[in-house]
Amino acid sequence: MSATTYRFIIADDHPLFRGALRQTLETQYPNAAIEEAGALEDVTTRLEQDGDVDLILLDLTMPGMRGFSGLMYLRAQYSGVPVVVVSANEDPQAIRRAVEFGASGFIPKSHGIDVIRQAISEVMSGNMWTPPDVDLKADDGSGDLVQRLATLTPQQVRVLMMLSEGLLNKQIAYELSVSEATVKAHVSAILQKLGVESRTQAVIAASKIEAGQWQLGGDATENAELH
Repeated sequence: MSATTYRFIIADDHPLFRGALRQTLETQYPNAAIEEAGALEDVTTRLEQDGDVDLILLDLTMPGMRGFSGLMYLRAQYSGVPVVVVSANEDPQAIRRAVEFGASGFIPKSHGIDVIRQAISEVMSGNMWTPPDVDLKADDGSGDLVQRLATLTPQQVRVLMMLSEGLLNKQIAYELSVSEATVKAHVSAILQKLGVESRTQAVIAASKIEAGQWQLGGDATENAELH
């Protein structure tokens, strides 16, 4: 495939790091179209306008991401677009989670330009790249929750993200331009898929995505609106 057909989105809220990644890509793929985004909303806007993207380089901590929920949404809504996480977080558990939630690779920001270039090349060739010293098969008890979360539709992921922000059904309905009855149906489906009984427990599960804790259960949060 000619480099002229490549289109990249660099999604990071730090302009200097975006610039460094852009320079790396321009050297590696001189004729590629390279776009920059500083928030998850910017990424989704570009994808809604034109979903023909060859690779997204995604920071986990930029505005709108809320832990892995942003990655979950992108993979659910735009399953044909490869996403590589580029993060300052080098925790092996975070790397495994990113892969389980659909990332095509995980590049720690501490790695040098040559390694980043090699990693991008591997992914663009259809392979996965993660740091070689990370065991992707290690079991930390997260499998059940990850599998349940992976069954959520793109709209259900959005609703779950909004639940975790504390929004009420009517507020979510307004944001998504749907009826409140539709939101209630989404909430019920989320509860069923996550195997929990209340909106509160669903919010706890969502918070674990952000905190890196993976077993279901725990104390109820305050001010939860029952579905």
